[in-house]
Amino acid sequence: MRVTLHGNHVTRSSAKDNRDEESNPTSIARLVLITMAQHSIILRAAKPTFDEGLVFARYLDEAAEGFFRFMLGRRFADIIATAYIEPNNDFSHQNVTFAECDELIVGMASGYTAEQHRRSSGQPLKLAEGYRALRMVRVAICCAPFRRFLDTLADGDFYLQAIAVDKELRGEGVGSTLIDCIEDRARGIGSTRLALDVSAKNKGARKLYERRGMTVESGWPRLLFIPRLFVRMTKLL
Repeated sequence: MRVTLHGNHVTRSSAKDNRDEESNPTSIARLVLITMAQHSIILRAAKPTFDEGLVFARYLDEAAEGFFRFMLGRRFADIIATAYIEPNNDFSHQNVTFAECDELIVGMASGYTAEQHRRSSGQPLKLAEGYRALRMVRVAICCAPFRRFLDTLADGDFYLQAIAVDKELRGEGVGSTLIDCIEDRARGIGSTRLALDVSAKNKGARKLYERRGMTVESGWPRLLFIPRLFVRMTKLL
């Protein structure tokens, strides 16, 4: 798939023109080119290297508003990067798409199906125990309720785990193109709905997702008289 930005107008090459690229709809290894001002933005599949894992960890924590740094401590990036290298877990490179500008990573999106999540090995916490066992006991206890909320993904759901773009390129269409890539990937593997969790107080992000046709389905915590921290938003594909 090729995408070109002309000001605020987006043009796409047709599916017929891209028949060879689309022959394997489950792959995100194909390149997406965006022409923006004097720069080119490329979307590509992530590579299983520790250095890229550190970049992914930074974006993931940024998208989660510091949640992973708070819960895992100062070694959070190493813990997540170690899991990123491995297959078959929620933080695996298999789930990640990077955006590059002038060969530098400037954004990322990650996601997986409900079925993939259920098969996830839970590798990050297992690895983290080698760093700080006591902290990880607290993490496991604190994360258990949200983990159960995440487990409510329905069969056929594709979960957008995180999306983040460098400040310099926000508002330039990179984030929307990353979401387009995620939606194309989800449809290509047969998912029928896109789902994500966003901070209840992040009104800007919620409005962005609403413009893309997503609606609030539920929230967490679900207890009465306790303010919601996250809301689940969904969209039929």
